[in-house]
Amino acid sequence: MTTFSLTGRLSMFARRPSILRDSRQAKRFDNAPIAKSRRVFPDRASGGRIALGRTVATQLRPSRAKDGGAPIAAGQRATTVWFGSCASSRAERTPRPTPARGSAAHTHRRSSQMQQLPPHLVERTRVVEGDGEPVRGSFVLYWLGHAMRANENPALDVAVWIGNRLQLPVLVYQELSERSPYASDRHHMFVLQGARDLGAQFSRRGITYAFHLETRKHRAGQLLELARRAAVVVTEDLPIEETRRASAELASAAAAPLMCVDTACVVPARLVGRAYERAFEYRNATKHLYESRLDRVWEDVEPNLRGCRLDLSFQPLDFEQIDLAEAIGDCDIDHAVAPVTHCLGGSAAGYARWESFRRERLDQYHATRNDPLVDGTSRLSPYLHYGMVSPLRIAREAAASHAAGAAKFLDELLIWREMAYAFCHFRRDHESLAALPDWARETLAAHASDVREAYLSWESLARGRSGDRLWDAAQQALLKQGELHNNLRMTWGKALLRWTPDPQSALATLIDLNHRYALDGRDPASYGGILWCLGQFDRPFSPSRPIFGTVRQRSTEHHRQRLDTERYEALVTRTPPHYRKRVAIVGAGISGLACARALADHGFAVTVFEKSRGAGGRMATRRTPGDLPFDHGAQYFTVRDPRFARYVRSWLSDGIVAAWEARIASLAGGRVVWVEETTSRYVGVPGMNAICRRLAADLKIVLGKRVDPPRRHSDHWGLCTENGEHLGEFDYFVTSAPAPQSAELLACVPSLRDVASRTEMRGCWAAMLGFDDALDLPFDAAFVQDSPLSWIARNNSKPSRAGAESWVLHAGPEWTGQWLEIAAETAIGHLLQAFWEATAVAPRQPSFATAHRWRYSIPTEPLDRQYLFDPHLKAGACGDWCHGGRVEGAFLSGSALAGALLRSTAISDSPAVAKAH
Repeated sequence: MTTFSLTGRLSMFARRPSILRDSRQAKRFDNAPIAKSRRVFPDRASGGRIALGRTVATQLRPSRAKDGGAPIAAGQRATTVWFGSCASSRAERTPRPTPARGSAAHTHRRSSQMQQLPPHLVERTRVVEGDGEPVRGSFVLYWLGHAMRANENPALDVAVWIGNRLQLPVLVYQELSERSPYASDRHHMFVLQGARDLGAQFSRRGITYAFHLETRKHRAGQLLELARRAAVVVTEDLPIEETRRASAELASAAAAPLMCVDTACVVPARLVGRAYERAFEYRNATKHLYESRLDRVWEDVEPNLRGCRLDLSFQPLDFEQIDLAEAIGDCDIDHAVAPVTHCLGGSAAGYARWESFRRERLDQYHATRNDPLVDGTSRLSPYLHYGMVSPLRIAREAAASHAAGAAKFLDELLIWREMAYAFCHFRRDHESLAALPDWARETLAAHASDVREAYLSWESLARGRSGDRLWDAAQQALLKQGELHNNLRMTWGKALLRWTPDPQSALATLIDLNHRYALDGRDPASYGGILWCLGQFDRPFSPSRPIFGTVRQRSTEHHRQRLDTERYEALVTRTPPHYRKRVAIVGAGISGLACARALADHGFAVTVFEKSRGAGGRMATRRTPGDLPFDHGAQYFTVRDPRFARYVRSWLSDGIVAAWEARIASLAGGRVVWVEETTSRYVGVPGMNAICRRLAADLKIVLGKRVDPPRRHSDHWGLCTENGEHLGEFDYFVTSAPAPQSAELLACVPSLRDVASRTEMRGCWAAMLGFDDALDLPFDAAFVQDSPLSWIARNNSKPSRAGAESWVLHAGPEWTGQWLEIAAETAIGHLLQAFWEATAVAPRQPSFATAHRWRYSIPTEPLDRQYLFDPHLKAGACGDWCHGGRVEGAFLSGSALAGALLRSTAISDSPAVAKAH
């Protein structure tokens, strides 16, 4: 399971006053029989009877159960994890046979198994597949995902209660996956900080906690193996499709029953009965359910077994030793979305935020909650989404506070938030327009073809470049701070209908921007708020208007009339002190510009130095007399990684990238063999350098400056040109030049210099030829075998390059290596002759011919890391030589290095984060 998801809105899109009472007399769950009594149950190991109050220490070994569990193989690394502090042991238990499914005994045991859970746990629990009856196993597995707390956690209590009955210890296992949608440094850091806190909580309770971080070196998770060794598996019942699919897959693959437990709501969604579409209907239907649960004090179930150990075939993350910034850097996630330093993950930070709000602002919540310029909300939504704080405790303490704003706060927390949870529980189509009420779906469909104000690409929207000042400030708040005030969020969300082609596109963009950048993104409360923007939980508003139909409008123009936009803009777009860093980047190719773009978007003061006359590097386009454009470096690029793909989709939308539908062949021995197309090829429009021009927009670029190796002073870098011109002082220094040149520039950083100097790069001679007449060739490009050439391409076959016949010829690395130092005119002659020989075309004189020597074109063997970085000397390097010799790899290398700088700065210079480390 992916612990990485993001969501939960505490005060999201409220419209109605609360009908809940401000306070009630506290009630208590009677858990005494669970935690304290010595009730007697059958001992599955011996057939005798044992008292649940007795502590039994068991040494656990791999199960050899019929479910497919297996012992650790010879040579496989094993880790012994202790369940507490004692080390006593006894033989592996052998349970009695399980009655056949459908038998009377089986039916009785199934009924008793579910009924024996205390009522307050039964109402929260469902079995995904099977009857819930345990199988033979070594432990009860709690697969933790979205309830990152060790107290007031119903899923944990179910696991511990079952473990006590079976006389088995509980293992809590959590995974953080690279493959989770919207996985980024921001979300990873928050979860890992929370996990560090959670490990300490479990340690105090004597419960074992194992955390697996998926990285390039350790991708294989252990969930299925552990599930196959477990008697029962317990997890949270989060009603979003990602977790539902993962739960169903695990339930079908493991013999142990999987129990899902609602940990997020005071009233479990399954008790609500159906999805409600109006808040007043939900409020009236659930009033009695809240009245009987709101003030109950939750009593944790204590484990009877403390002190057992388990042999694991993997090494859990050691939070005492790990460097979080470095660990996140090893993950293939979105490094361009930086950690949020004002929001530290973990229960301790979450409850501290709650206590501050309860003492200082809850009383005025009803009066101040809608003003983004006032710190009037709780800002608990990230902690509620990840379950780092208990909604049961928050609601109980708010109800008992007698504060004037408590009623409205509870209405937001319970009615609006939990209505969204119930909606998602019963409506699995909550990511589509089908989830909307009929009237909203019909009116939006009727206006789907209405002319929009503009069609804005994902990149323009994500970076807050719509041209609407208030909307852009709101998006900047998401991008930089990871949060957006709920009242403004409604206006922000509705605006997307005006800038996207149709309602479905608006919904998809809303989901992407919210989930990608908001720490509280991607849970049912998020979907509730997002769908509200399109009419969900609302009513029609007449008369019908363009684009919106009868869906309620909230224009930014009207919102500006009640909000000081200038003050709000200054408040949310200001750069935190720890991000006010000066960064020098040498090299304006795609890698350096990707790094610069990500840093600048988070507030760093970035200056890019480029020795040539324009940005682009090896994504260069040369224009010649007669206006012949030549892509003489990178010829095209492909897309494999989703982190790069979303930018390419945006560039396609903006018309700066197009697919190159070329006829591509392979030439060998006079034969033409057509290349089977397995992936799309893309080019910049009107030239390859268009992409770098887009990335360079709004950046400070200094052209025509060849930088000498910088000097490191006590706390900064000093840069000069080779002529002694002083270029400034900087906190960080980055080189995106080819490896040999980067090695020279990193002279003051031996650890990085030595790695770069060992990276060999091969050269490439490129010839650019123009012809008055078209060449009679059946292909547009070809890979050439057994020739000085490696590649030839008809440049005018690329999109937006129509004109005279023009060809680019690339020499192979072996030939270039032999003739690297020859004159350009000589190179042209050799390559032109090879061209005629490879194509069997009668030689003719080109109308234009020139050549360019790429001394460092492609790495012989790229590094197995995305970037180089020294956090102490504050220097780094990126480029295609770090992450493969393709355009995509260069882009991702630059983004990854930007992430390293952002993480390093956040951890070392932010007081809150530094204290946590």
